[in-house]
Amino acid sequence: MALIVQKYGGTSVGSIDRIRNVAERVAKFKMLGHQVVVVVSAMSGETNRLIGLAKEINKDPDPREMDVLLSTGEQVTIALLTMALKDLGLKAKSYTGWQIPMSTDSAHTKARIEHIDDSAMRADLEQGYVVVVAGFQGIDANNDITTLGRGGSDTTGVAMAAAIKADECQIYTDVDGVYTTDPRIVPEARKLDTITFEEMMELASLGSKVLQIRSVEFAGKYKVKLRVLSSFEDEGEGTLITFEEDSMEQPIITGIAFNRDEAKLTILGVPDKPGVAGHIVAPIADANIDVDMIVQNIGVDGTTDFSFTVHRSEMKKAMEVLEMVKSAIGARDVKGDDKIAKVSIVGVGMRTHAGVASTMFKALAAENINIKMISTSEIKISVIVEDKYMELAVRALHQAFELDKEPSAA
Repeated sequence: MALIVQKYGGTSVGSIDRIRNVAERVAKFKMLGHQVVVVVSAMSGETNRLIGLAKEINKDPDPREMDVLLSTGEQVTIALLTMALKDLGLKAKSYTGWQIPMSTDSAHTKARIEHIDDSAMRADLEQGYVVVVAGFQGIDANNDITTLGRGGSDTTGVAMAAAIKADECQIYTDVDGVYTTDPRIVPEARKLDTITFEEMMELASLGSKVLQIRSVEFAGKYKVKLRVLSSFEDEGEGTLITFEEDSMEQPIITGIAFNRDEAKLTILGVPDKPGVAGHIVAPIADANIDVDMIVQNIGVDGTTDFSFTVHRSEMKKAMEVLEMVKSAIGARDVKGDDKIAKVSIVGVGMRTHAGVASTMFKALAAENINIKMISTSEIKISVIVEDKYMELAVRALHQAFELDKEPSAA
């Protein structure tokens, strides 16, 4: 008998038929003798519908009241799923975040989990109940409802698994696992049986949409075994996200991520003197804009050109900040480019294999794709290219590193 946490996303519970399908899947695990905690999202489209209603009232709605509003989406799902489980003859009980309780800080719309009281859930599990928990929500020290922000239901699932020391946390979604890259761009993309936490965290941060990065960080921190599965297929083991030493097969490159939501900003003719980078980046940070890749080029006239990337939606705001910075530091000009994309290769095998960057750059050059910026870490290399070449770059790199082939045993 195992203790399992299962998390189902919005598409998995997007209709009454799909909710019944989830109930039947949970029932199979109960019949095998397992204890099951189910964490669910709001039905697909519901959160956006609620946000739309709020913005009809006020374009900048109060964060506390937004949390009260948005938490109702998951409350609907837990009630319907619990009814469906009872209809199958199972004992089941639903819990909102505050009923558990899941304690968070008071950062409304982006709260962080501080503590989970698992006593009531454990008592129910011992009595044979399926425990159904609303994802995405908690309660703060003021007894105010809070929500965890984008991807919060994944984080709830992993946090529940950590709190009750579950044998496994299963994330059910509309794909059957983690692939070497998006199969819609590369049909030959291969589903991975296993991937390390480090690799999954890099892929999530670089644009892969399978798992939200915060949930992967949480799982790594608390040693929660994660598995990604399809809620629409009964067969298959999905992808197990585990630790490097658990794997006997180690390819050099595990996967390729990409992100279209990038913009590049350059401040030209910056005086080449100590501290100037701080004078540029600090006001950007003060404007609550996240900077990603940074490149500084030394000019022949004693000045430098300083480039960095931000989320495309924040380009206009960043440009306005840089215009003020330009005057303050005596720079020559500010330029922006939102016709770019980031393409990244990820793999822990990079640590022990030379020539990875060379293979990457040769593959891109063979397709006449120009690299605008480069960023590296121990297990990833990211490049900025023109967005019209993004899909070509992904296909070329997938082929260059032979990711369509099964890795040979180490």
